[in-house]
Amino acid sequence: MNRLLPPYLLNGPALVLFVTMMAVPLVLTFMLSFNSFDFYGGIKAEYGWHNYYEVISDSYFHEIFARTYGIAIAVTLLCALIGAPEAYILYHMSSTWRSLCLLAILGPLLISVIVRTLGWALLIGNKGVINEALISIGLIETPIKMMFTQTGIVVALVHVLVPFMVLSVWTTLQKLDPLVERAALSLGASHFTVLRRVVLPQVMPGVLAGSLIVFALTASAFATPAILGGRRLKVVATTAYDEYLNTLNWPLGAAIAVVLLVANVIVITAYNRYVERKYAAVFD
Repeated sequence: MNRLLPPYLLNGPALVLFVTMMAVPLVLTFMLSFNSFDFYGGIKAEYGWHNYYEVISDSYFHEIFARTYGIAIAVTLLCALIGAPEAYILYHMSSTWRSLCLLAILGPLLISVIVRTLGWALLIGNKGVINEALISIGLIETPIKMMFTQTGIVVALVHVLVPFMVLSVWTTLQKLDPLVERAALSLGASHFTVLRRVVLPQVMPGVLAGSLIVFALTASAFATPAILGGRRLKVVATTAYDEYLNTLNWPLGAAIAVVLLVANVIVITAYNRYVERKYAAVFD
């Protein structure tokens, strides 16, 4: 018993910090979601499931949740299509070029998401760099609408989150034996066959793990959709923010946040179990 006590004592401060900074706000938010709200009287001490019923039954919230998860799926697919080949190319580079390219890929993580999003706003605005350049060379006559569109949000989120996919695939590639590829080539397999039959099955766990990270971060993203989507093109996170600070309907905002959390937990848990069952041997 005395031997088990020191580890618990060492973990105690971190556990207290976790409970205080994360668990307590979540519990308070969950409790707040059951309160009633009146635009004249504010939050009332009347409890019920009416906020959740409104979120689940109103087609307005259905559209917002569908848009949120549609963007999350699109960003996840694009990050996989870009990040996996990028990590594979880095894997075959020399150490010097690999270090430089990794610095270029991971460097943006040192910059605030808001700063990067504002940079994209300067690029894709109606009078942004991209539209001005296309107009100046005569390819278009009027600006292409990219700001306040789902396309603009997806492009910016891919730029923000693709490093996580690269890191995830890169970790899996460290377990890949290059001799296996050479053996397949020496036996007459083409490079495409080696990629499809040898490399891809071993890289897929990293792709799936990276997809999980990207999907979770995209579904709960706030800053990028808020800046590039504006007030009309809302996602779940910006909708909850508006309920809190604009309409001051904190119980409804709390209910939206709880529904988003529960939906994300269900999707992530189911996806994680699928990955663990299908690729348990590779991860071991």
